Amino acid sequence: MGVEIKETRVTDAEFEAMKRFVFEYLAASVEKEDEGGRMRWYPWHSAEYRHNHILNVVALAEEIAEKEGADVDVTRVAGLFHDVAKLETDQELHAEAGARVAREYLESRGEYPESFVSQVCRAVEYHSYQGDLDDLALETQCLIEADLLDKVGANGIALMLLRMGYEARTHMDSEEMVDRVLERGLEAASRVESDAAESIAHQRLKRVRWFSDWLEDEIAAIGG
Repeated sequence: MGVEIKETRVTDAEFEAMKRFVFEYLAASVEKEDEGGRMRWYPWHSAEYRHNHILNVVALAEEIAEKEGADVDVTRVAGLFHDVAKLETDQELHAEAGARVAREYLESRGEYPESFVSQVCRAVEYHSYQGDLDDLALETQCLIEADLLDKVGANGIALMLLRMGYEARTHMDSEEMVDRVLERGLEAASRVESDAAESIAHQRLKRVRWFSDWLEDEIAAIGG
């Protein structure tokens, strides 16, 4: 059951400032890596890609939060900070590190209530949680669902096909790669709990299935 929606505590100007901070933090994380950094050549390891993913997650998380009655302000700010430490920290540590960055920012850049700061940081810290989403606060659930859904659907297909190019694969491998997107989408859909997230997952999975069917027909024709 959702919580009562409260008046926003973050203005549009403040939110834009947070966006700039997050991008600058990501860019600095890559630039300070020794000798070009780990996977510097790989597009997934870039400030631009990671920031785009973050903004996608923010948009999805806001949509889910609005429909489910979660605190939208907490959810969207947590979405902005959820991967802020992704490029400077090991995968298993990035959520906790991101929560620290979020707290430092919110405590030093504004007069946000401690309850708000704590809710945001808790959502960031637990956004990689692998257990039952019903165990978490609704805002954290919305963030996790959005993070899961970003790579499902047309966006997931585009990312996978781009990856094929960097791995020097041919178009004959594309059916296998799209099947991976579908498998990942089905796994994500099995984890989401809210009606809003389930609806988004269903629509995005339909797009993957459509593309997979079209691709199968055309590749079969080429092969024949």
